[in-house]
Amino acid sequence: MPGTLYIVATPIGNLEDMTYRAVRILGEVDLIAAEDTRHSRKLLNHFNISRPLTSYYDHNQQFKGERILETLRLGKSVALISDAGTPCVSDPGYHLVRDAVAEGIPVIPIPGSCAAIAALSASGLPSDSFTFAGFPPSRQGKRRTFLAGTAGLPGTLILYEAPHRLEETLRDMLKVLGNRQIVVARELTKIYEECIRGTVAEVMAAVPQGKVRGEVVILVAPGESVAEEPEALDQLLRRLLNDQGLSVKDAARTAAGITGVPRNEAYAEALRIRNAPERG
Repeated sequence: MPGTLYIVATPIGNLEDMTYRAVRILGEVDLIAAEDTRHSRKLLNHFNISRPLTSYYDHNQQFKGERILETLRLGKSVALISDAGTPCVSDPGYHLVRDAVAEGIPVIPIPGSCAAIAALSASGLPSDSFTFAGFPPSRQGKRRTFLAGTAGLPGTLILYEAPHRLEETLRDMLKVLGNRQIVVARELTKIYEECIRGTVAEVMAAVPQGKVRGEVVILVAPGESVAEEPEALDQLLRRLLNDQGLSVKDAARTAAGITGVPRNEAYAEALRIRNAPERG
């Protein structure tokens, strides 16, 4: 019989958020697969857990994933942990889970901390429907296209962001999504925990430029519902090209996703609009 793969959530800052069950499972498994073994060893030492430890992260997940699966095939148990929070959320853990499930290996979640859910619970924004979209792209053009694609989503939008990109991401959000209500939560459960609430413009003014540190969660209130007819393709493309400054390729991709028209048709229309001579 194969072993069991446990997906174990760990604290996102405050070690008191570690569950009794997580401590027990980590102390019983045959192997712990960690995103950063140096970081995780501090956690394990704090709880007097001494078990074999191996690394599993983006750049070695294919090689290490196979070795972990072989351990499970031999009937041994493995716990997967990340640097902080719940594994498989914005890390490569889902590859390992997918492959284990495909082989009939039992996968058991050990729930606990998750920055996205912790931030949502304290945000004051609608929580009955939400979309977690992970990290926005780091380059401005792709980031604006990404944000434009989320504009019509129902419910609250949840994003992760690196502190050094927070200012430029907020600037792009103001341009693409408008001056919505947002919450920027950082350093959750830690000493300098902070939630900044307000419109995008108000939060931009409140965030100290160049001095933000720690993990950041951005929560965006849903846009206002519109009961009128869907925006025409040409009008949508003009807005994406002229108001949001997207390239012809990015505008066509975004418009195709929103309207459902074929991408080549949207591209041809975007090209026509871009090349049309200005009137007046």
